[in-house]
Amino acid sequence: MGKKNSSGQTTQIIMKKIIYTDKAPAPIGPYNQAVLVGNTLYTSGQIALDPATMELVMDSIEVETTQVMNNMKAVLEAAEMDFSNVIKSTIFISDMNDFAKINQVYASYFNEDDAPARETVQVSKLPRNVNIEISMIAIK
Repeated sequence: MGKKNSSGQTTQIIMKKIIYTDKAPAPIGPYNQAVLVGNTLYTSGQIALDPATMELVMDSIEVETTQVMNNMKAVLEAAEMDFSNVIKSTIFISDMNDFAKINQVYASYFNEDDAPARETVQVSKLPRNVNIEISMIAIK
C-alpha cells in the first residue's frame, strides 16, 4: 500500500494488528501481548503468570520457565503461529546460575536445527520479582 506525501513521493502505510488471547496472561500495564506488523510478530515479555488465576507459578525455575513458554505458545497461536516461526528470543533472568535449567526447558520447545537466534541476559530485577521473562519475534 502506498500514499503520496506532500513532496509527491510514495510512502508505505504500515498496518499493525494487536494480538490478544485469554489463554495467556492479560497485560498488567499499558502494552499488548503482541503486535503483528505485516508478517512479523513482536511479543511482549511473558512472565510465569497463570492466565486463569493471574497468580505467579514459581514452584521451581523449571516450572516457572514452562509457564512462561506455555504463555508464549498461546500468544503465538493467537497470531496463527508456533515456535517454528520464531526468529529471535530474548531471555531475561535474575540468576545466571539458573541458565542450564532454563535452557533445558526452553530447548524442549524448539527443533535444534532451526532454533531462533537468542540472547540471555542476567538482570537485577524483573516485574513482580520473577526469575525469568522471555520475549520473541516471529515471522509467518
